[in-house]
Amino acid sequence: MDRAAGKEGGYHAIPYSIRGQSGGTLPIAMLCTACIVLFAGEASAQCTARDVLQNHLTLKRTPSAPPILVKSAVAVPVRKTITVGTFKNSFALLNALNAAGCAIGGSAEEILARPAFTVSATKANVELIAVSAAELGFQTDTASLAEIYARAQQLGFGLAAAEVAPQLRLQYFDQPMGEFLIGMEPIKTWKGEPVILTVANGGAGLVLIGRDGSADAEIPVASRFLFVRSNETALAKVVH
Repeated sequence: MDRAAGKEGGYHAIPYSIRGQSGGTLPIAMLCTACIVLFAGEASAQCTARDVLQNHLTLKRTPSAPPILVKSAVAVPVRKTITVGTFKNSFALLNALNAAGCAIGGSAEEILARPAFTVSATKANVELIAVSAAELGFQTDTASLAEIYARAQQLGFGLAAAEVAPQLRLQYFDQPMGEFLIGMEPIKTWKGEPVILTVANGGAGLVLIGRDGSADAEIPVASRFLFVRSNETALAKVVH
């Protein structure tokens, strides 16, 4: 895999690096034994495939409802509340992701190292709202990222700060399989390519990946986005 690749877009194949896992084939008995040892010795790891499977088996899931047209951000309930401003810098945040066993895509890791990626200097709670492009009113198969963001802002949604995606990854270990949440304002790679971060559970572990963040990037309308309410966006700017 080319770690220098600038994008990991697309939901069918996710090119990301798995930290702390090695290839090879083990007999079933040895594999089970290894899992027991890992569980006992790596209690801090929460993002691995083993942890994902355990959460999937123990947590009850309700069937997903058909999309309901959103008319205002005020009417949409909060999906999850997370805390930002808990790390001194982006390197400490990256180390925490590694310690949790979270896989990080090449472009996502590059974004976390860019000067444009900053962490809040003040600890604060952020209420996140998750809506799909279809719920925003798009009826085509895909819509451009610029159109989706513009529609969201018209309805009172604001773009989350870049720190939100990795913080959510660390505070959302029970993410259901198959869920991909896109969030944040785009940040450019060293090559100048805009990237947005995605918090995902593809079934092989919990990951933080990047995808094309250009204005004309076509996004499936079933994709779900993370937003904050517009007044919280103003607060976030004051904090930074």
